[in-house]
Amino acid sequence: MLIEETKIPGAFSVTPQQHRDDRGVFLEWFRSDRFAEAAGHPFTIAQANCSVSSAGTVRGIHFAQLPPSQAKYVTCPSGAILDVVVDIRLGSPTYGQWDAVVLDDVDRKALYIGEGLGHAFMALADDTVVNYLCSAPYAPGREHGVHPLDPAIAVAWPTEGRDGRPLTPSLSPKDAQAPTLAEVAESGVLPTYDEVQDFLDSLRADR
Repeated sequence: MLIEETKIPGAFSVTPQQHRDDRGVFLEWFRSDRFAEAAGHPFTIAQANCSVSSAGTVRGIHFAQLPPSQAKYVTCPSGAILDVVVDIRLGSPTYGQWDAVVLDDVDRKALYIGEGLGHAFMALADDTVVNYLCSAPYAPGREHGVHPLDPAIAVAWPTEGRDGRPLTPSLSPKDAQAPTLAEVAESGVLPTYDEVQDFLDSLRADR
């Protein structure tokens, strides 16, 4: 597999090698040793989630407070999504910026979103399945959101689905009522860049 850091440090795209024959396809979609080699720290799996979404569904921008926050390793075994990582680390050189990777059932890529980063996606096809491996279990009191249509972040959400039909963002009531990044920053729940680096250093020390 090919593991490459995105333009947002701490997030990595993973492109697996697919082995095809007349029976189908086989691939390794996660390797703990290869990940630790690329990221410099291990990824401990504490929870696995699955969502199924209709075309146009937007989930996020979600994040969990540090520590321990919640890193995610995201794959799309059926359908397609635009998977987005947003830098919400105060003091980061790329604060407020985003990057995205198309995850689908063709290239079968994955995206790792490290601790202290925001995550969102849009489904590009009906019945899209997304699997998440998470480094920490769900903690309601520490889970937060940023509005996915915040103009200050300006994520370029797709306007056309995989089948060519127009897409309109569909948000849950909770995500539709989420504050802007500036408002979340004022609330005091965003991590600082230095706090995230200190936390990652503690993961490296545990290797």
